[in-house]
Amino acid sequence: MAVEATAPGKAILFGEHSVVYRGPAVVLAIDRRARVVAEKRGDDRIFFDALDLGFSGYFEGETYVPVQGEIQQGRRLQALLVSTRCTMEHLDLKSGLNLTVRSRIPIAAGLGSSAAICVATVAAVGELLGGGLSMEEVCDLAFEGEKVVHGTPSGVDNNISTYGGILRYERGKGIDRFELDSNLPFVIGNSRRRRSTRRLVSRVRALRERTPEIVEQVIEAMVQVSKSGLAALKDVNLHRLGDLMNVNHGLLVSLGVSIAKLDLMVHASRVAGAYGAKLTGAGGGGCMIALSDISNLENVSRAIRRCRGDPYIVNISYEGVKTRRVN
Repeated sequence: MAVEATAPGKAILFGEHSVVYRGPAVVLAIDRRARVVAEKRGDDRIFFDALDLGFSGYFEGETYVPVQGEIQQGRRLQALLVSTRCTMEHLDLKSGLNLTVRSRIPIAAGLGSSAAICVATVAAVGELLGGGLSMEEVCDLAFEGEKVVHGTPSGVDNNISTYGGILRYERGKGIDRFELDSNLPFVIGNSRRRRSTRRLVSRVRALRERTPEIVEQVIEAMVQVSKSGLAALKDVNLHRLGDLMNVNHGLLVSLGVSIAKLDLMVHASRVAGAYGAKLTGAGGGGCMIALSDISNLENVSRAIRRCRGDPYIVNISYEGVKTRRVN
């Protein structure tokens, strides 16, 4: 008997970088999901089949033994190992495990891949071991894995992957969740360039320290865009939402976190008829997101493809992590 768990990825609509200092971030769960299948073993090994990432291997204690791929790739499994062990410790149970990891969320692209895999891992292991974990427990245990990846994460990614939907996050004020009466069509464009969120946040911090009088004004403008963008999202005002996405992209460009390929995809999407388009996530590579009429999604996708990006048509996912038993 095995248990399968899946969890959604995410896209940041507003609040990249500014949320580090103040103001809200507006985050959407998207219907591209990570999947983890867990089953018990007859020994104490924790085996990861992560062939989507190009490797597999197992841990005996703290020692990683590669089966496919190089030994140093075991470092990329540390977040999942921590999530797995924290779940077993929380349940006061121990077992060897086979964990099969598959994901439709690109890695290191700003779409919450690591959080979705950590959430799915915790949920699958918890259900397999009969722990009856609550959604809150799944979220908190996955957060321990996220710390391995990001150091001091905000908690947004594991929350959105656990619960799905739309959330507003602001430091010191916590998380608010809500749903819309209608869905919104988005196209995400992947630049195919990986980047480090930690490095980009540090770059913006250094710029702020060098020119605080200018960067503070940019951050304040981004705070106002986030607040207005949340209101437009609740009203499903597509024209205003698109305008604010365009403004937000310009502000992110001024902080130096965009790259030429992201800018090309953003502008090509607008020319193809999108209401608005912007980078999503930390920048420096990763992805952009465009808002479009349903009838125009393919035109926007083609425009992104002509820029040598990978387009994904996505919807907001109101379904968070879910589990099922499989044979």
